[in-house]
Amino acid sequence: MTTPNRPKPNRVLLKLSGEAFCEPNGFGISTKELNSIANEVKAAAQTGTQIAVVVGGGNIIRGAELAQSGDIQQATADYMGMLGTVMNAVALKEKLDSIGIDSRVMSALDIRAVAEPFIRGRAIRHLEKGRVVILAAGTGNPFFTTDTCASLRATELDCDILLKATKVDGVYNADPHKDPTATRYESLTFQEALDKRLGVMDMTALTMCQERNIPLLVFDFKIPGNIRRVIQGEPIGTLLTTKESSTQTA
Repeated sequence: MTTPNRPKPNRVLLKLSGEAFCEPNGFGISTKELNSIANEVKAAAQTGTQIAVVVGGGNIIRGAELAQSGDIQQATADYMGMLGTVMNAVALKEKLDSIGIDSRVMSALDIRAVAEPFIRGRAIRHLEKGRVVILAAGTGNPFFTTDTCASLRATELDCDILLKATKVDGVYNADPHKDPTATRYESLTFQEALDKRLGVMDMTALTMCQERNIPLLVFDFKIPGNIRRVIQGEPIGTLLTTKESSTQTA
């Protein structure tokens, strides 16, 4: 049975991990990967859907891992991680601008030399004008992940759906890289994902999506054109909602 297309959203929140900006098992910002991300976002933006992007910073620094050494307090390490997200956001903005896509970086930390402060009304106005809004520095608070930031910003900006870009084509009942019998869910409820501890997002982020009834779509962004296809409603990845019962692929 063919899965029907989903309705085309008016406004989306795209969550990109920091690892999306570097080569596999790499570090820093890869020109090749940056170009790929920017062109994918451009193709998606040209569909007419308003796009906000939350970027991670794991390609620059991982605050939690740094704090584990015991030499740096986690709060400080988390702030360092936030600065890493700002670097990725500025790089993405510059590339988008160079290929004709108007964009703005808005930061939860006050860093006006390179980014506007995040103000909800201003962000919405940018989106309404057709600009891609790149959201940096997470929530601006330590001890919160950029996944939680994505759920928060999707709520604040009245997004129709949260798109989590990953390296796999959805949510599986086991790690597909380790278990050849792992099967992918086409749809899933938030509660099922929480109960089964599937590791879709951290619990705070997932619970916020559940409570605010924001659909979450997990998909493979490494396949060219997938961000645009997702926005156009093609049945890609795994959709998590509050109501649908889970279904798995064969």
